Parts: sequence; C-alpha cells; structure tokens
Amino acid sequence: MTFKPKSFSYDVDASTGVATVTLNRPDRYNALTFEVYDELKLAFDHLDTAEGVRAVVLTGAGKAFCSGGDVEDIIGELFGRDYQGLLDFTRRTGALILSMLRCRRPIVGALNGLVAGAGSVIASACDLRIASEDAKIAFLFTKVGLSGADMGASWLLPRIVGHGRAAELLMTGDFLDAETAERWGLYNRVVVKEEVLAKATEMAERLARGPSFGLEVTKKMIQREASMDLESAMAAEVEIQAACMEDPNFRESYDAWVEKRKPQFK
Repeated sequence: MTFKPKSFSYDVDASTGVATVTLNRPDRYNALTFEVYDELKLAFDHLDTAEGVRAVVLTGAGKAFCSGGDVEDIIGELFGRDYQGLLDFTRRTGALILSMLRCRRPIVGALNGLVAGAGSVIASACDLRIASEDAKIAFLFTKVGLSGADMGASWLLPRIVGHGRAAELLMTGDFLDAETAERWGLYNRVVVKEEVLAKATEMAERLARGPSFGLEVTKKMIQREASMDLESAMAAEVEIQAACMEDPNFRESYDAWVEKRKPQFK
C-alpha cells in the first residue's frame, strides 16, 4: 500500500530502504495542526510494516524542525472545548509518540533548526538526533501554564539526559543551545546546517544496512528494560538473544566472516 499524506512530504528511497518524512509548513516553522498530528501517527503506523523500508529520517522544511502546536489552528480552538474534548486532543498527541516508539524501524531525527514544544517531544521520540548548529530546543509547556509532562516528555527525557537535567528542561521551559544539547546527550551529533539532512540520511542508511530484526529488538528492549529490575532484564535478554540467533542474519554474519566479506543483512 502506498502512503500519500496531504500535510507533509513522504518519500522512500528504494535503493537504500530509507523513508524520509518532511514536515512541510516552513512559513509556520512547521507548526503542527490537527491534521498533521493525525497523519504523522498514520505514517509511523504505516512505516512499522512498510515493505522495503528499513530506517526513517524525520525532518522539517525551511528554518525549523518543528515549533510545536500551531497557536492559531490548535491552541485557539482548544479554548472552546470541554474537558472531554481536551482529553480527546491530548490522547491524539500522545498516540503519535506511541506510534513512533512502537515503530520497529530506527528513526533518525534531522533537526534542521528550531525545536520547540511538541516538536521537542517528537524529536525526543526519535532513536537518534542529528542537529544543526542553530537547532536550539525547548520544552515550552510550563511557559504557557501547562505541565512539562506532555506527550510522554517526562518519561522520555530523563532516560535521555538524566533526572536532574530533565527536571530543569521541563520545569523552566528554557531553550537549550545545540552545543549544550549535544553535551547533555540530547543530541547525538551537531553538524553545520547545510549537512544536517545528509548526515542524518547517512546514519539512516547505515542502520538500514544492519540486521532489521536485531535493530527492532534493540529498540524495544531499550524501552522495556528501563522499568525492569536486573533479574527481569537479564531473563528477557537471554530469551530474545536466543531468538535472534535463529534469525538468518546471524548466520549471514558468520558466513561473511568466513568468506572475508561484508555481511548482506536482510
């Protein structure tokens, strides 16, 4: 099935197995609308099983990655809703993050500029983040009178930067510059703006050449083991690693070593 979103760009490079999702409202700094939220969720649901896709790049057009919810198209409209209507919206936003985390394909965020509000949580839900030098980031929710615990931010962020730094970012809502974000571990790499998409795509292509099942398991276990005790984590790992040893890619790696060539993972 071909996925054809209306609210952003979607492209699959069949030669590399990399899908690129580009938020495409540059005049609004790629602010999110109700439609974008819903279609992004559908995109990651699709990418979970899309034939020929082995890794994903998520980026934005223009000067921003994503500035968060559109003040005119979303925020203003929310004031006319009752609690149930508000809950419907927050569930929709959380559903997007769950779809990203559950997607078995590795997701590389190409943070090409401003990252703010909901955009910062979406970036955090990527498995890896390659950022431009001007990609400052802020979890702005307390700045507008809301909780920093939004869309899973208070679950994601401590696991990336630690409790203390997560508390600072979520409670103050202040911007963090790219250099500091890299030092804190929030960004994996910081590169010049002109290279951010190329470097993110390069990383995605590298992952796409890897063992798909092994990477899928790695992504899932990083999430699951965060809430496990040592014994439970060890029990889960020994079982899943035994399963991976039955995967053809394990044999391929051995055959490639014997034949002194690079493995061709499936």
